[in-house]
Amino acid sequence: MATLSLSSVRKQFGQTQVLHGIDLEVQDGEMIVVVGASGCGKSTLLRIVAGLETPSSGIVRIDGRDVTQLEPADRDIAMVFQNYALYPHMTVFENMAYGLKIRRVSAPEIRRRVDEAAGMLEIGHLLDRKPRQLSGGQRQRVAMGRAIVREPKLFLFDEPLSNLDAKLRVQMRAEIRRLQKRLGVTSLFVTHDQVEAMTLGDRLVVMHQGRAAQVASPMEVWGVPADTYVAGFIGSPAMNFLSATLALGGRGAALQAGPVLAFADGPRAGADGAALAIGIRPEHVLHEDGPGALPLAVDLVEPLGSETVIHGRLPGGETLVARLPIAASAIGDVLPVRLPAEAWHVFAEGGARLPVAQAVAA
Repeated sequence: MATLSLSSVRKQFGQTQVLHGIDLEVQDGEMIVVVGASGCGKSTLLRIVAGLETPSSGIVRIDGRDVTQLEPADRDIAMVFQNYALYPHMTVFENMAYGLKIRRVSAPEIRRRVDEAAGMLEIGHLLDRKPRQLSGGQRQRVAMGRAIVREPKLFLFDEPLSNLDAKLRVQMRAEIRRLQKRLGVTSLFVTHDQVEAMTLGDRLVVMHQGRAAQVASPMEVWGVPADTYVAGFIGSPAMNFLSATLALGGRGAALQAGPVLAFADGPRAGADGAALAIGIRPEHVLHEDGPGALPLAVDLVEPLGSETVIHGRLPGGETLVARLPIAASAIGDVLPVRLPAEAWHVFAEGGARLPVAQAVAA
């Protein structure tokens, strides 16, 4: 087990700056998930930790030791890849044992480690098979077993579930989390899938254009997003953003769609008239009539069984998505909806979250 420390890690390819100074401290036994859209720099960051890329500047430390210039084999890490990277001519046992053999581990110790890992992963009956005889999920287990037998200080996962079907991804996600907790190995997991990120990580690193937009627990990222990018990336369907301006002497907001709300606490946000973005998650939109309700003209209905996702437009033309516990709705309907003040997220024009705890009806 180990700690991982990244200090001002930057990476440049030619004139293109891919990473803009990443700082991260990973505690012993912690599972950190690096999540972001394609091209945000998350895989480059993982490759730098693995030693497959050298940073343009900055320092990588594992257990306090500077490994920035060390080869991958000298870092005491194990990596699980997206494409499994199994040797097709070897059996499952041979694939899992290969890394130990080249390190000249004794045959009895290799057998012990492989059998133990195969037992954890429930693949003991597959040890004599070749990769072509395995399903995708079984191959992924073998790849994980190959990492486990190394008994490394650090696990690195590079989108390991992206080639699996939806049902198997859910199953393997749970298995990875259980194994990581059982083994207590410090882990860095890269994914573009926010559900994987939310369910696997002790903390998330949300990457955006080569920067860590937010580093926090999954529920903090979801509940107190640092900016509009994080707020819009985490959550499905994505958070709604509505145009507004500061009002009430800088202590409230006037929505373009109508209501004026006062901020419950926090400093003055600025001068009246300054542009804001008000965020509200679809699951917090209420299907209610009465004071403060707004008419939502329904454009699209997505029935999901226990709930319905409604896409519609508010007065003024802004779009709004709501997750409502109703099934009887159709395109063209007009539903009364309320945007509860306590569920608002307030962002400045540039996207940064304003230090306003919540809003209340003015």
